[in-house]
Amino acid sequence: MLRYTGKRALQLLPVIFGVTFAVFLLSQIIPGDIADVRLGGNASEAEKQALRDQLGVDRNIFVQYLIYLGHLLRGDLGVSTAYHQPALDVLLSRLVNTAVIAVPAVIVAAVLGIVLGSWAALKANSLRDRGLTVFVLVLTSMPSFWLGLILVLLFGLTLGWLPVSGMRSIVGGGGLGDVASHAILPVLTLAAWSVAVIARMTRASMLDVMSSDFVRSARSRGTPERKVVFRHALPNAMPPVITVVGLQAGFLLSGAVLTETVFAWPGIGLALSQAITQRDTVLLQGGILLIAVIFVLINFLVDILYAYFNPKIKLS
Repeated sequence: MLRYTGKRALQLLPVIFGVTFAVFLLSQIIPGDIADVRLGGNASEAEKQALRDQLGVDRNIFVQYLIYLGHLLRGDLGVSTAYHQPALDVLLSRLVNTAVIAVPAVIVAAVLGIVLGSWAALKANSLRDRGLTVFVLVLTSMPSFWLGLILVLLFGLTLGWLPVSGMRSIVGGGGLGDVASHAILPVLTLAAWSVAVIARMTRASMLDVMSSDFVRSARSRGTPERKVVFRHALPNAMPPVITVVGLQAGFLLSGAVLTETVFAWPGIGLALSQAITQRDTVLLQGGILLIAVIFVLINFLVDILYAYFNPKIKLS
């Protein structure tokens, strides 16, 4: 297992370098002069040229990339023009807020998706199976921002049960319960699409396993159905489901941009949305890089878990 983990870790290096180069190219194709963006229109031409020399933007593109890579290795993503702070500090502080809704969303999506998918597979082609198919179709057809607005209208404005904006109440807020109440609607919005995807994959995997020879053998020996499902079928159906859960965990970071904007949740998604409107290219570039690296690392962890549940992978 350690050998397989080390091999997969080495394969991460070219991927991460490719991600950094792609993000670097993004900064090259964005129109406008970085000196104008950072210094403003009132700066003199000499000040702008001094900044260009400092950043090396007048040099060969490969030299610029090496300079950019050197800054990354030191943890320097540049200074946000909107916040006037190091971009890495802004992103890390916002990433913590995003984790407050992203982690529960992954847990909710995984638990509900596996339960619903398994429940439907045990009665294939029944009324509940067809009902789940319709439910999955509806969820996958809903844009996250539209679902968020519907939840705001229903539970916030009509029923008045839950807060619909921000992370804490303006007056008398800040406790754990206050943050949790603000997080409910963003978590449900983030988890909805992933629930549908995980449920569909779980159903397909369970149907495949339930028709296998070892399950039929267990039933022929008189093994109780509960034991057949939970000890034999479900564990063997998990490897492809784990892959989907890991991918959905990465996709939630991109989905957080729209969800956090709808609910004004102060996470990395809202920061990137504001960076676009404020033309804060440094923060936008750093945020895209951070999300991409996190996505790559999540895929790495998924590969390790997949190999743990399916030993054949380590031998291939």
